[in-house]
Amino acid sequence: MSSLSVTLNSSLATAGISNASPSQLDAIAGTVSGTVESKRTASTDTPKQDAKKAPTDTVELSPAAQRRIAELKRIDAEVRAHEQAHISAGRGVITSGPTYTYTYGPDGKRYAIGGEVGIDTSPEREPRANIDKGQRIQDAALAPAQPSPQDYQVASVGKQLESQGRADLMTEQRAQQAEAAASRKASTAAYTTSYSDSSKGTTLDTFA
Repeated sequence: MSSLSVTLNSSLATAGISNASPSQLDAIAGTVSGTVESKRTASTDTPKQDAKKAPTDTVELSPAAQRRIAELKRIDAEVRAHEQAHISAGRGVITSGPTYTYTYGPDGKRYAIGGEVGIDTSPEREPRANIDKGQRIQDAALAPAQPSPQDYQVASVGKQLESQGRADLMTEQRAQQAEAAASRKASTAAYTTSYSDSSKGTTLDTFA
């Protein structure tokens, strides 16, 4: 059976940046614009894209730059925690990741501003397997403290898979119950016929 994957994303909005004040947003916007491709590093984090080239000169940071760095550190921590929550709750449905999108801060260091993991949402062959997988998909999707809109969409897919599994299981159980009832009815009919023939023979013998 082919495997279907979707991705769970965290971004500036899901990391809480949307709650920042207008002045903070203006300050951060200049730091997190533009991205370029970056190769996989030796660490467990897989950089997806890097925004802007890191400064090479050591400069004294202004108060505004220091505030930007503090905000980027917060976003980085929240993004990583978000993706790790997906992985920790995945229980066998995570297919890839985490993959992060990075930007450079005024200090020349790289900070994660978005991320994603892959999750398998393909149906299984057996109803009970679909119920279990659907529940695991929901657990993985909704694990972060603040699920993103994409997380809720993936959880909905898991819910549909679980519901389909339960419906299929009920249909299967009803078919088994009907088959068992038909078997019992056939056995009872055969016994009744045999008993009636025996009684009839006994009656004839009595009045002969």
